[in-house]
Amino acid sequence: MDFNYTAEQEAWRSRVRQWLAANQPPALTSEERSNADDDFLWERLERWHVALYQGRWMGLNWPKEYGGQGATFVEQLILQQELARLELPFGCNILGVIMTGPAIMQWGTEAQKQRYLRPILSGEEIWCEGLSEPGAGSDLGAIQTRAVLQGDYFVVNGQKVWTTLAHRAHFCQLFVRTDPERPRGEGLSTLLVDMRSPGVTIRPLRQMTGSSEFNEIFFEDVRVPKENLLGPLNGGWQVLISTLMHERFGIGETLGGTEQALNQLVKLVKATALAAGAAAKDPEIRHALARFAIETAAKRYSGFRSLTRRLKGLPPGPEASIAKLASSELLQRMLRWAGRLGGLNLLLERGSPLAPENDWARRLLGAEMLTIAGGTSAVQRNMIGERILGLPKG
Repeated sequence: MDFNYTAEQEAWRSRVRQWLAANQPPALTSEERSNADDDFLWERLERWHVALYQGRWMGLNWPKEYGGQGATFVEQLILQQELARLELPFGCNILGVIMTGPAIMQWGTEAQKQRYLRPILSGEEIWCEGLSEPGAGSDLGAIQTRAVLQGDYFVVNGQKVWTTLAHRAHFCQLFVRTDPERPRGEGLSTLLVDMRSPGVTIRPLRQMTGSSEFNEIFFEDVRVPKENLLGPLNGGWQVLISTLMHERFGIGETLGGTEQALNQLVKLVKATALAAGAAAKDPEIRHALARFAIETAAKRYSGFRSLTRRLKGLPPGPEASIAKLASSELLQRMLRWAGRLGGLNLLLERGSPLAPENDWARRLLGAEMLTIAGGTSAVQRNMIGERILGLPKG
């Protein structure tokens, strides 16, 4: 297999680089880095999202009729590579773009597509995913949030937890149980819920990183118009599976961050001095970096399996779980290794005079989240074993 890019694709890369060089946001000043809170960083992210959208880079591979450019997945991948090279974020509406948007394109009515897809790309309407519950974390077949159809409305009662960006979101792709008599996944449905509806209560969960991007959501007699049903009634399990596949494809191929982390590790090594001399000359450290570089390359080439499916016009399959598993576990090991190398200095909080760049303290504290969000590593291994390798269920 030839992994080289064509002349046309390299010309596309040059075009992407030129635009990013001319439009990328300025780096944070020392004062901004010291005083930046979540609201300041969110507003900065929103402005960058708008710039990407106005530059016609957001939703690059989406159909033109829904606000995209109809580009290929290879062109989308090149954009992501160039964003990672400059350590630039994807935008503020990540879940909407990589999860809800593709799910609506796959399962939605034409009216739903026309209503929701363009505001997702523009960032005008931020989305979250109503998945995990206190009694249904990775076991989403155990979802208990209820939706009862009464006339022209579903009436929703229940609770979701660990919902990313719920406090910023305008809408939620909510997975609910509509038929409690059916076994597990057979009685689930998917609703598109306005987060400003009466009866919706959001409680941010403050983490040890100091941030609160995860939230609890409580639904008390929330009325959702029945035309906001996404996919078939009681057919939400298939919508759920395809949404998660889109998420894992996005995490593994688009937002894995291992290439960016590798570059930052190299910078950290070059800036670190050991008692015996420069860290960059230590053979064990050089060996560790080489191992991370090899794993990063292997993950990238393995991820082309998922890309190949998309180029054939197929939705993401279970091999997306390989990309997600490899990305999250490798990134977690990279961060832990950085913590051992950098020592206590890396634990200085943002704003401390001697705090290093790249906000290492928050990243180290948040490392455990990587192998939980988007489906735990145990769940990914089960899916790989059962759906790819054909092993019997344990």
